[in-house]
Parts: sequence; C-alpha cells; structure tokens
Amino acid sequence: MKFYYDLFSQPSRTLYILLKINKVPAEFNPLSLRKTQHLTAKFKEINRFQKVPCIVDNDLKLSESIAILRYLDGKGVIDERWYPKELHLRARTDEYLAWHHNNTRLTLSLYFWQKWLHPLITGRNPDPKQLAETQKNMEKTLDSFENIWLENRKYLTGSEINAADVFAACEILQPMMAGYDPTRGRPNLGNWLQTVRSDLNPQFDEAHDIVMKISKASGIIQAQMKVVNFFRNLFRRKK
Repeated sequence: MKFYYDLFSQPSRTLYILLKINKVPAEFNPLSLRKTQHLTAKFKEINRFQKVPCIVDNDLKLSESIAILRYLDGKGVIDERWYPKELHLRARTDEYLAWHHNNTRLTLSLYFWQKWLHPLITGRNPDPKQLAETQKNMEKTLDSFENIWLENRKYLTGSEINAADVFAACEILQPMMAGYDPTRGRPNLGNWLQTVRSDLNPQFDEAHDIVMKISKASGIIQAQMKVVNFFRNLFRRKK
C-alpha cells in the first residue's frame, strides 16, 4: 500500500496517525501542496482529483479520507476500536463523520483560509465583515462540540476513542495557526483535546509538528500586534 499525503492537510494528518498507530505496512509518500506537487500529470495518474490524502493498494486507487478509513477497516489492517463493528457504536461514529464535513471541516478550514492562508498567498488582508461572519459560524461549530458532542462524554461517541475523535482533533487544531485558540472558554473541548493528544502520542505530535510551530509563531505575532494596537490607541487618545 502507498500513502500520499501532506501534513499541512488535516485529513492527511488523520490517516497518517491511524496508519502509524496501527503499524500498517504502507509506503509513506509526502507531497508538498505549497509546491503544487499534487497538480502534476504524474500525480493525476494516481488520483484523478489531484488531492491528498489518497492511497494506492495494488490496482485500487482511492481518494477521500473517510472512504480510506472504511477501506482500511474492511481490509482488517486497523484495530476494530477505530471504526467499531458494534452496530450502535458504528452508527454514532458515522453520525459524527457525516456531520464533520459540513460543520467541523467546512467552518474551521474556511476560517483558516480567510484569516491566514489566503492573505499569505495574495498579500491582501481579509475582508473584516466576511471574516467576522466566518468566525461566527466557526464558533457555532465549536460550541456544538462543547455543549452537545462532549456533554457528559469523554470522547465524541462515548467512553472510548475512535476515528471520529482523530478526524475532529486534526481539524480543530488548524485555526491555531491563524492565532485562534478553539479551547478558550470551552473546558470540555480543551479537556477532550488534551486527552486525545495523550492517547495518540507520539504519533499525534509527530503529525502536528509544523502546525504547532506555526501556531506558536502566530500566537507571538498576535500578542505583539495587541501591544502595538494598544499604544496606537493610547497615542490617539492623547492627541
């Protein structure tokens, strides 16, 4: 099996962690989205959609991270706890995975794109009104984690970790690179994220190395900008 990924991609990190933890005998092939390596004619032969993550297993070429998760489960190369076979547990896992795309992934990745990645690429600041609306939608999703998914639960689907938690955790860390802390004011979310990280380490930190470095740098920059803006406003008042 060959696995193609970029650790800057949230679903790539999810599958990277699951493959590593389960010691799946795969060939790991990193690509650089920044260098547009996924847009080459050679990679199009591997994945017709030219996105990561994807796998090649003998004559099967498969994209979409959740489809890959289910294939790995069907192939029997990951432990049952990641995608439970018990009917109710699998239903709860699928419930989250269905919710994930139009909520966690959509709102958090859009905020990251508007606040950090698009300005980095174009050199233009985000539209304040558009960004405020995007942040509002993202925070609605995060509040759903705090008050619904994690209400009286250790993990998203019950008392044990599974793939739903891995998909969610990898996504929730993404806005931190834009200087936004999703756990602030959300103790359930913060405790859950720490537990998931502990359960998945060292593979979790390995997959998120670049994310944490950028997040730390963004936090420093955000703090510096607050100081600059404080003194700007102070001098304006004195005038």
